[in-house]
Amino acid sequence: MTPSSTNILERSNTTISGVEGSDKQAIIFLHGLGGDQSMWRLLTPAFEDQYQVVLLDLIGAGNSDLAAYTATNHATLNDHATDLLDVMSALALRDVIFVGHSVSAMIGVLAAVREPQRFAKMVLVSPSPRFINEAGYEGGFDQKDINELLTAMEGDYYGWSQCFAPLMMGQAEHPELVLELTNSFVRTNPEIARHFARVTFFSDTRAELGFLTIPTLIIQSAHDVIAPLAVGHYINGRLANSRMVVVETGGHCPHLSAPQETISAIDNFLHQLA
Repeated sequence: MTPSSTNILERSNTTISGVEGSDKQAIIFLHGLGGDQSMWRLLTPAFEDQYQVVLLDLIGAGNSDLAAYTATNHATLNDHATDLLDVMSALALRDVIFVGHSVSAMIGVLAAVREPQRFAKMVLVSPSPRFINEAGYEGGFDQKDINELLTAMEGDYYGWSQCFAPLMMGQAEHPELVLELTNSFVRTNPEIARHFARVTFFSDTRAELGFLTIPTLIIQSAHDVIAPLAVGHYINGRLANSRMVVVETGGHCPHLSAPQETISAIDNFLHQLA
């Protein structure tokens, strides 16, 4: 049985703000690993007077329907792309501006390759098509690093959260941001978090980049150990229609550590001349 539109929207904890009307362009924000839609709270007010702002939680995160997440039906990033497309279909959205962080940037890419008519522009914040290094590609981690990370998650998820969140946020001078991300990890169901982390860190979506022709902005932090600048340059070099902006901040979350700079980068991109 196909779920109703209402069930689809509730399943992903979809919230809508900003301007109303079916003729208004929508901008969708999708968070990354360990987060939820609240991670966009410093950005979304800047767009609510021009766009219909759509926020959702990845199924398995935030206030989504946790029962809808299983290791089978969310075994790949493409399964999460299906969730995104389901929400867009339920809202009858076309020509959407998509903003995705980290792994969700690539979830958006997968969705846009499958149904390009639903997307007008893409904003990829700290994206990474592959986290593991290999010959000729710098992803940020060696295979042993990922194995150790996942082993630590299995052994002591809450202890791991206390260590990984500061690394990801990269803002020792802003302990409130580190605490926010740590708490977000802690709120996430550990079993789901472990599985999604495995799906995330073993994903490889490099082959799909060549099929994305939608105008795309890549936003990278200047100092990010999760997705180093080399990853942004790699993506920019393989997309047919993209530009890259480097934000002078540390960590993997420029939308939290440098929100005004991130807003400016997005706004400039959205209002560029065709």
